Amino acid sequence: MSDLVTGDAVVLGLRPARLPSRALAIFLDLLVYLTGYLIISIGLTIATASLDVAAQAAVSVASFVLVLVGVPIAVETLSHGRSLGKLACGLRVVRDDGGPIRFRHVLVRGAMGVVELLGTFGAVACIASLVSARGRRLGDVFAGALVVRERSAGAPVMPMPPPPPWLAGRFSGLDLSAVPDGLWLAIRQYLTRMNQLDPQVSAAMAAKLADDLVARTGTPPPVGVPAAAFLMAVVHERQTRDAARAFGAGPGAPGAVAGLRRMPPGMPPAWGHPAPGASVPQAVPHSGQPAPVPGGAPAVPAAPVVAPAPAAPVPPRPATGFAPPA
Repeated sequence: MSDLVTGDAVVLGLRPARLPSRALAIFLDLLVYLTGYLIISIGLTIATASLDVAAQAAVSVASFVLVLVGVPIAVETLSHGRSLGKLACGLRVVRDDGGPIRFRHVLVRGAMGVVELLGTFGAVACIASLVSARGRRLGDVFAGALVVRERSAGAPVMPMPPPPPWLAGRFSGLDLSAVPDGLWLAIRQYLTRMNQLDPQVSAAMAAKLADDLVARTGTPPPVGVPAAAFLMAVVHERQTRDAARAFGAGPGAPGAVAGLRRMPPGMPPAWGHPAPGASVPQAVPHSGQPAPVPGGAPAVPAAPVVAPAPAAPVPPRPATGFAPPA
């Protein structure tokens, strides 16, 4: 059994899919795609009967690439790793660290699948899956992906502890592109098990992982922040970005909420603009008479503008030791 981590940063005791279940899923997918390809080929043959042989061959090759290569790539990209056959067999394609796959992973798997599955009738894929410790074919290895079983009974879900409230959303500008998937997996597995470790061992592991993360991002951690809290906040930031990419960023996206959360308490929604529902005083000319209203209607004298009372001084917030990254 493998301790895989999903994009929601929780450890799931899911087992990698083996050859029999993967072969069944691929067989169901190919059955659907080949049926559609035959139907489309018959229709194109009738439609292009008046064309020459070269044009008919070009149309046939284009339909083959579109139906047997392009359609599977589009399906797995839109379904986040669940094709029709994998959905029927309870399988799903994920990244090496358990996160959701993206278009580049699916593209590499689809390109290699033409050679492994269609070019050699699945012989290369079967040999690679039998040799691999996690049942991966060559397309999975080159794409950095893994097929897992979602319906297997595994270990109970162990949620990752949330970051401290004063650290949530503080690393939105951190560059995480150079952090490898293996380091993410180690950090997430540590965070889910740090309460089960000896305090000294847990502190040493957190410091080592934090140093590795700083070396990859190039940004030092805030002064006075514990290593474990720093790891929680950075993983929470990556989880927020993955959710924004998977479900689309909009007005209610996690990034927008994090941006509002970083605003200081008491700050208005936008500097220079009144708050919703607030009344705007009318301007009164220097002569003391109300300003004329277009249309000839007499204007109602405006009430004198009273200067607002000075606000009471706000006591300074206690120092938390956090220094936002540059």
